[in-house]
Amino acid sequence: MNFRYFPVFLFALLLVACGGESSPEPAITDAAKTRPQIIASNFPLYYFAREIAGDSAEVIFPSMEGDPANWKPGSEAIARMQSADLVILNGAAYESWLGWVSLPNEILLDTSEGIRDHLIPMENETIHQHGPQGEHSHQGVAFTIWLDPTLAMEQARAIERAISELVPENRQAHQAGLASLEARLTALDEALRLAFETFGDQEVIFSHPVYQYLAARYGLNGVSVHWEPGEDPGIKAWIDFREILRRHPAQLMIWEDEPGDKTASQLEQLGMLSIIFHTAANLADHSNYFDVMNANVERLQSP
Repeated sequence: MNFRYFPVFLFALLLVACGGESSPEPAITDAAKTRPQIIASNFPLYYFAREIAGDSAEVIFPSMEGDPANWKPGSEAIARMQSADLVILNGAAYESWLGWVSLPNEILLDTSEGIRDHLIPMENETIHQHGPQGEHSHQGVAFTIWLDPTLAMEQARAIERAISELVPENRQAHQAGLASLEARLTALDEALRLAFETFGDQEVIFSHPVYQYLAARYGLNGVSVHWEPGEDPGIKAWIDFREILRRHPAQLMIWEDEPGDKTASQLEQLGMLSIIFHTAANLADHSNYFDVMNANVERLQSP
């Protein structure tokens, strides 16, 4: 051997001994990093996007406390949205933060854009107290669109179109995910129809004005108050409530969450039954939208 080349020969042996073949792992990691990022403004939209996108994109539901309709994104959340490939909005004036967050129009998807003729105007616009959050106004149009499964389907279809524009090579998989969602939403619609069918024309009171689409879809004879589950309504609210019962003699009250013990006790004294119907607006990102909705159905069937 020519000893001039001995160091090169030794280096080659070391490479073989250490498994020096080129590895595909860095390429896989780089590819994963290039997946589009999608951010959704509430849990139902996040769930629909996650089910449709599959592995095509990273779908993110920002960490929020309370109702996403009252969310105020911090600087980190704003920066993440500004760098996202798609921000999925509910629309119907749900995202109040849009007025002071600058985002490129081309990344915004308003899932209510194609169903504007189905949006329900808010009646009896009021401003009321939301505990430590202060005053809050319900006005314009109702925004809990996804509580009508047929409208939720339209939102899911808009999401599929947007994701397929981002990742057109996976369109077939996205459409399969949408088809699965549509089947489950159709089943949910039928289950809710059967559950509410037993209500007939009986009067219902909603604890909060967020059930307009549910009431419209299933023909519920309901009126809304502005009560928070964890707060005592106060003397004046109870006086107003008794006046509502005089005109609208309901025996059933539908809540977003469990009312306080004192409130529940006073309702029982008035002969009223409380049923929880979660809107699913804000859930942990590992939750299943249909588990929550099916639990709502079960509570309606066994009040």
